[in-house]
Amino acid sequence: MRILIVEDDLLMAQGLKQGLQQLGYTVDVAGSAEEAGVCVQGESFDIALIDLALPKADGLHFIRHLRASGSHLPALILTASDSMDDTVRGLDAGADDYMTKPYRLPEVAARIRALIRRSHALADACLRHDALALDTRTRTASLNGVALELTNREWAILEMLLMASPAVVSKDKLVQALAGWEKDITPNAIEVHVSRLRQKLAPGAIAIRTIRGIGYRIDAPQN
Repeated sequence: MRILIVEDDLLMAQGLKQGLQQLGYTVDVAGSAEEAGVCVQGESFDIALIDLALPKADGLHFIRHLRASGSHLPALILTASDSMDDTVRGLDAGADDYMTKPYRLPEVAARIRALIRRSHALADACLRHDALALDTRTRTASLNGVALELTNREWAILEMLLMASPAVVSKDKLVQALAGWEKDITPNAIEVHVSRLRQKLAPGAIAIRTIRGIGYRIDAPQN
C-alpha cells in the first residue's frame, strides 16, 4: 500500500514516513498542497495523510481539490489543532478521519488500515480467500492453517490483489505501490515477485492470473 504524507514540517514528515515504512508501507512526502495536487494527478496512492497548516494553500484546500476532481482517495487529517470547528470543517471538506498531534504510530496505522478497508468495502481486518488468510493488523499470513512466509513486496502485492478481487490490478499500479519516488522497480521485477507468490500459493490451489496487457487478478473465492 502506498501512502502520501502532505506535511511541511520535514522532521515530523520524515519521522512518520520512517515509522510507516517499518510497517511495510511505501511512503512519499509532499511539502505543500500544490505539490500534493500534482502528485495525485500523475501517481496512484491508497491514502493521504494531510496536515492542515500548510504554506500558501492549506490542507482543506487540497482536500476540497481532491473531492472536486472526483477523487475518492481516503484522506486522514493529522493536525496540531484540537478545535471542534476545525474538525467539522475538515470532515465537511471531504476528509474521512481526523487525528490531533501528538499522535501515536499504532493508532495512525490502525486508522490507515480502517480507511483503506472502507475504501475497498471490506469489513474485516483479516483478508480471507479460501484457504488463505492475511491479517493486516499483525501482518501475518497463513495457508491451509500453516504460517506463510512472505517478503514485504510479496505481502504488498498479495494484499492489493486480495483487496481488489475479483477485479484486475494493473502492473503499473503494483509498480507504483512498491516503488514510490525513491526506489526503481521495473515491471519485470513485479513478474518475478508474482512468480514466487504463485509457488507459495500453489498448495492452496490459489491462482494469480495474468491478464495480458493489463495486470493480475485473483478470482473470487470458491466458498
